[in-house]
Amino acid sequence: MRPRSVAVIGASGDPGKTSGRPVSYLLKHQFPGQIFPVNPKLSQVGSLPCYPDVASLPEVPDVGIVLLGADRAHLAVRELALRGAGAAIVLASGYTETGERGAQRQAELLHAAGKMRLLGPNTIGLVNLTEHIVLSATGALEMDSFPVGSIGLISQSGGILGSLLSRAADRGIGLSKLISTSNEADLELADFVEYLADDPATHVIALYVEAVRNPGRFRAAVSKATQAGKPVVAFKIGRSEAGARAAVSHTGAMAGSDRAYDAFFAQLGVIRAQTFSDLLDIPAALATRRVLRGRHVAILTSTGGAGTLVSDSLGMLGFDTPAPDKPTAAALRALQTGDHARLDRNPIDVTLAGLQPDLLRSAIRALLASESYDALVIIVGSSSLAMPSLMADAIRDCLPSSDKPVIAYLSPHAPQVGALLTRSGVPSYVAAESCAAALNGMLQAEQHRRARRLPAPALVPVELGVLPVGALDEAQARQLFERFGLRFPPSVEVSSPAQACKSAQEMGGQVALKILSNTILHKSDVGGVAINLEPRHLPEAMAAMAVAVSAAAGDTPRRFLVQKMVRGGVELLLGIRRDPLGMVMLLGFGGVTAELFGDSTIRLLPEHGALSLVEAHAMMRELKGWPLLNGFRSRPLADQQALAEAIVAFSRMASQLGDRLIEAEINPLFVLPLGQGVIAADAVAVLSDPQQSQAPGADIDGSGGESLAISSQVRQDG
Repeated sequence: MRPRSVAVIGASGDPGKTSGRPVSYLLKHQFPGQIFPVNPKLSQVGSLPCYPDVASLPEVPDVGIVLLGADRAHLAVRELALRGAGAAIVLASGYTETGERGAQRQAELLHAAGKMRLLGPNTIGLVNLTEHIVLSATGALEMDSFPVGSIGLISQSGGILGSLLSRAADRGIGLSKLISTSNEADLELADFVEYLADDPATHVIALYVEAVRNPGRFRAAVSKATQAGKPVVAFKIGRSEAGARAAVSHTGAMAGSDRAYDAFFAQLGVIRAQTFSDLLDIPAALATRRVLRGRHVAILTSTGGAGTLVSDSLGMLGFDTPAPDKPTAAALRALQTGDHARLDRNPIDVTLAGLQPDLLRSAIRALLASESYDALVIIVGSSSLAMPSLMADAIRDCLPSSDKPVIAYLSPHAPQVGALLTRSGVPSYVAAESCAAALNGMLQAEQHRRARRLPAPALVPVELGVLPVGALDEAQARQLFERFGLRFPPSVEVSSPAQACKSAQEMGGQVALKILSNTILHKSDVGGVAINLEPRHLPEAMAAMAVAVSAAAGDTPRRFLVQKMVRGGVELLLGIRRDPLGMVMLLGFGGVTAELFGDSTIRLLPEHGALSLVEAHAMMRELKGWPLLNGFRSRPLADQQALAEAIVAFSRMASQLGDRLIEAEINPLFVLPLGQGVIAADAVAVLSDPQQSQAPGADIDGSGGESLAISSQVRQDG
């Protein structure tokens, strides 16, 4: 990041070529150290002597930029490593992004580097604007100068780095460091988040994320950044679920990878940018280091239409734009005479403010001093086109009087005015939605800073014995869940109509009949569930069920479960699945329509430990159907404490099983009226082999059983 000398391997004498850009840009942007072009075919590159190979360099370079193709890049990397260079930046593509052969090339590249650090391959390099160090070939560096600021940017895409650099420069947004990690053969996202956490020139960290390859290291790096008071903003691509894997449970379908990233970022306090433009809009606001303590926003305007646009966008994100209180309204009225000013409502229309800087200063100071407002949005109208510096100076003069956020909305198309305002410490936006997103990001940052981090509850291990492998049938899954305190209705495993009738008569009342299968987990989808049955109807129901399941799934059931019917209560779904980011817990409204309505919320479990009761209660309140649990329209209050305890118990199970648990689900989970608890009416679980083999497993109770591999039939029927 701060080399004193740079070797450029494969440098061209033509600055118009990609291979000629790094040397050209190092010179153009006044790199303060030594530059060593390396090319056996050239004796000179511009005014610099050119060397035939790395071994011929007059000193060991701190870093080498490798411009050779994928078939030869590893040779240059090996030369740099043997010479003792600190790091290499490999721009070539043709590695893991191209398939198996590319993956072999990347492994070869990493081996050639040895202990030397490696950025890339397939990277565009890095730019340290703070210290005029440009180790990159991006065409964005053709610009003569860039505003230097306090936003550090890390991108897993090379092209995006240049895009953001040029966009930021055009808008007057100052950046400190930009790094393209790309394939991340060695150095990755977490390495540079960690670096920027220590960088005194960086106050905000922005990330363009394709995938977090090492969640544990990323957690630690983000924690370091937030402890240093540096908010992290991330734009994660791949938000659609088109590429999501087939799931054996409703949970898998409802808690796809993008939702897992939502939970992951929320847990870490990472502010998620919802659009690509947010990746600059939010950090630009955060870089002012102003504090947004609430949701009340004043809008100062001289053009009514633009003020309404901003007010509407703020309202969509939960902000309030109240009218001025009496003291504030009085202070504003004293500034302007006549009936053309509308000072008793918000947006606050001070008609002549754009033409009279003193009036603008006084209005801004009055609004910043007001106890009614937490932030101020200033609408910049067309009058600013004639006198942009007057307006920018007037706004800037007021900033020291308060630490409340002040941002600007540009009503006319005036990029030069926007850049001037941003450089003056007032982030400016050309879309009303961007104003709302920026303030929302600032509010999230402050809420995360204030949040009290609850330690994960201590786990008391449960004795499990030897567990099966693969998909468990409902009886096996139930035995597992019961060990962690989950409650089920009376149930009996049967294999004949006589056994079924006898069991149902002993239970009393109506029963449910289900197939027991390790390969068909969505039983109702293939006719494998019948409810509200009288004991005398069970023989007929068993025969019909066997025919239906055989026709739908090609598998005739031999084992059944007779279960006492559960009456009343609210049907929920409680599920957990393993995700590359960790274990994802889902709570939602359940039954056969769970995926149809999709009313659910998720959490990522702590690395070590379970969810707390506080988090469990928070999950309930996030559901759209929460009123149904809370006495909606004279319904009985649901047993919320029992539900919270069930959520915590399920998370304890997931935490103890760790990597052994692939998926688990209860659907439906009946939440009964207050004091009656919760009852699980179904159970699904899929376990992996701890030895990654298909050795025989055992029943939950240790009495023996067959290995249960996840078959293709499970995925087909799931």
